[in-house]
Amino acid sequence: MVWSNLIKKGLSLRLLQPAVKRNFWSFPGKATFSSLASDVTLDRVDLRSAPLTTLSEDEEMMRDTVAKFAAEQILPLVSEMDRKGEMDKDLIQAMFDQGLMGVEIEAEYGGTNSTFFSSILVIEELAKVDPSIAVPCDIQNTLNNRLIRQHGTEEQKNLYLPMLATSTLSSFCLSEPEAGSDAFAMKTVAEQKGDYFLINGSKCWISNSAEAGLFLLFANASPEKGYRGISCFVVPRDTEGFDIGPKEDKLGIRASSTCTLNFDNVKIPAKNLLGELGQGYKYSIEVLNEGRIGIGAQVLYILNKFYSLALPSFSYQHDLTSFF
Repeated sequence: MVWSNLIKKGLSLRLLQPAVKRNFWSFPGKATFSSLASDVTLDRVDLRSAPLTTLSEDEEMMRDTVAKFAAEQILPLVSEMDRKGEMDKDLIQAMFDQGLMGVEIEAEYGGTNSTFFSSILVIEELAKVDPSIAVPCDIQNTLNNRLIRQHGTEEQKNLYLPMLATSTLSSFCLSEPEAGSDAFAMKTVAEQKGDYFLINGSKCWISNSAEAGLFLLFANASPEKGYRGISCFVVPRDTEGFDIGPKEDKLGIRASSTCTLNFDNVKIPAKNLLGELGQGYKYSIEVLNEGRIGIGAQVLYILNKFYSLALPSFSYQHDLTSFF
């Protein structure tokens, strides 16, 4: 059975294999602009740039699969979710079932076992239909899954990666009322007490927090060291002393939840420390650099969608003839 037929039957991303190597610099021919200009007048030279990336067959299949899923299962719900400011719970699970939330997670943990580039393709296609759906996919794939894959112990990987790949949404908890990218202003502290940490403080503007089951929290375990004391902890939703505030009533991306988190003497086992003590700031910057690529992909394909919707109107106006 060919890939196109599988896609028509609702192919899950889980069935797609990692892509083959791509030619990132596939400029056609070796002729320079100056050599072309010597033979052709300027208005006849094709100045369009060649694409920096050529999708492999598997990547095209993946893109088409996600586009089909978005059109059939997300698009009919967009208006209602935006009106309510709430994400459809069945849709969240459908995204897991399609393999969209664990794109790079290895197959042994229930993931799709694909590439970062594939994650971006998924985010792009979701953003075309509704950026509210692209946001949790972006955070899960480019931030939280990557943090645990890169810095988790074997015990943590075995516990958390299957959850993140198949059923559990997560949040990345860095920003505070007085500290966004300014790590020196972070007030949330994690005081070590033997085999556990006692966490106090708050986080704000945290995406996915109304639905998330796991929270990757950045707190300072050694405030006197500044950013060198920041560490990352895995906090389950039902932890005592952990409170999730009401959702923000936003102007846009309304179905994606954004909440304030409060930590009041939250007791976290030392085994929930992710990576090394004091390396949290470094970890956050590493993954945020990739997460921003995901944000760029969302914006690009939102604009792409706007353009495709507006183009018929532009064409109509271009064809109009004015009579005076």
